[in-house]
Amino acid sequence: MTGEAFHESGVGKGVTTAALGTILKQRGYKTTLIKIDPYINYDAGTLRPTEHGEVWVTDDGGEIDQDLGTYERFMDQDMPKKNNMTTGQVYKTVIDRERRGEYLGQTVQFIPHIPDEINRRIKDASKDHDIAIVEIGGVVGDYENIPFLFAVKALERELGKENVAYILVTYLPIPGHIEEMKTKPTQQAIKLLSEEGIFPDFIICRAKRPLDEVRKKKIETYANIKSDHVISEPDIDTVYQIPLDLEKERLGEKVLTHLNLKSRKKPDWASWKKLVENIRSPKKKVKIAIVGKYVDIGDYALADSYVSINHALFHAGASLNCGVEITWIDSKSFEKDRSRVKDLGRYDGILVPGGFGGSGVEGKILAIEHARKSNIPYLGLCYGLQLATIEYARNVCGMKDAHTTEISRDTPHPVIDILPSQVELMKNKDYGGTMRLGAYAALLKPGSQVEKLYRETGRLDEDKARIDALAKQRMDHFRLGKLEKGRNAVLERHRHRFEVNPRFISQVEKQGLVFSGYHVREDGTKLMEYIELPTHPYFVGTQAHPEFKSRLGNPSPLFYGFVKAAMRER
Repeated sequence: MTGEAFHESGVGKGVTTAALGTILKQRGYKTTLIKIDPYINYDAGTLRPTEHGEVWVTDDGGEIDQDLGTYERFMDQDMPKKNNMTTGQVYKTVIDRERRGEYLGQTVQFIPHIPDEINRRIKDASKDHDIAIVEIGGVVGDYENIPFLFAVKALERELGKENVAYILVTYLPIPGHIEEMKTKPTQQAIKLLSEEGIFPDFIICRAKRPLDEVRKKKIETYANIKSDHVISEPDIDTVYQIPLDLEKERLGEKVLTHLNLKSRKKPDWASWKKLVENIRSPKKKVKIAIVGKYVDIGDYALADSYVSINHALFHAGASLNCGVEITWIDSKSFEKDRSRVKDLGRYDGILVPGGFGGSGVEGKILAIEHARKSNIPYLGLCYGLQLATIEYARNVCGMKDAHTTEISRDTPHPVIDILPSQVELMKNKDYGGTMRLGAYAALLKPGSQVEKLYRETGRLDEDKARIDALAKQRMDHFRLGKLEKGRNAVLERHRHRFEVNPRFISQVEKQGLVFSGYHVREDGTKLMEYIELPTHPYFVGTQAHPEFKSRLGNPSPLFYGFVKAAMRER
């Protein structure tokens, strides 16, 4: 059973897809969500965050569109990398098959070979699920979307019209000079879809304000659909309210009826509603500074660069009934004027996210030093762990020139260095496949702050089950490495090339910084995964990206501990 979702661009179609998936899951259906990106890039791994937003990392090592992150956060369900398809992947697969002679001398053409490959991928990602929702990115009229629209129309013929629902998410602008909601863009989208032989069964109308009856009737008439299949989805203060609003509109029930299905169980939204209420009306509030470099382009702020971090903070806050006010700070501003670092004293916590390259690095190190010396709770993610290690080596251990070889190849104290296995690939400029990607196990130091947080949030038991499942898959044994009896292990997602240099670990630990978790590779190499400073209220770093595992109702342990510590500061 397959449901297809088609949308206009930039109106929250990913959130709408995720919300509908959550609703169908609540009604007892095993649901998966698939995102189609019409760009030629093979994946999102080499795209600039300022252009495309955050790169989402899956357990199985995919570098994909950030909408998959929205799906996982809403559904509380891991999505594999095959659930994201790009034009580049489709064409590469077809060309590779032609080179291998798999088409047996046929003339390989756009039709039927490209649509056939698209539908093969949709079916593969949908396997073992009751319902699949497929989101096609971009705008209905984009040339690059034509092969995907053609493909799903062919899929409808194969599956039967009764097994497919088309949903258009569209935007109704309200021009400021007239304050009147306009339906013309929606009418145009309906017309463009009809030219591809696709007629929407449902239209979800995004706008600043709720849809009124006059415009609802206009859209209903133009699209020739039932009035109650035109759904209003106005702007709200938190995206986690959207499933509740769509449930009030009975969208899930209507979609199932259209597919000749009935609810398998009664939805239970009690805990979801409580968490949304905590987000909207928290008992406490904390101020968090995110010090990074992908924070603006031109005159516009880019919250999408760190969207998963934002949500992980909101999840932690919701579980603690605490509002989180986030301020994005460009680390380069501290390099221009070092005295501005003191402004961080107004925040209850400082977070340094992942990143690459030398831009803004010294500014981040100044922020980390301020957090350490001022006892402000600090959380470092990926690069944030590496830079915290560098800061400690420089300012506590006396290694004044300590650095990462990513920036300073000739540093006498390379406390952060590249994995030896990646050196040759880097020489050949093969950057697309050189990183440590996906979920890896980390052994935790007994009694450490990190271990206590994973225990407190229930992740030790949850990850034990995940590790047991991975152990049964021989292809994924490298993700577990060598486990040790008596040591708790957890799984977090990674995306990095450089590691803490083992030559300097004992020297740094002698001065008080604790490496509280590590991964043991199958060749015996230890890779440091966590740091903490026991003398500090909360000074924690991880080589992983725990924000990719955070969910509403199941927050990341490190973010939970960070917000909890920030509340004490407040």
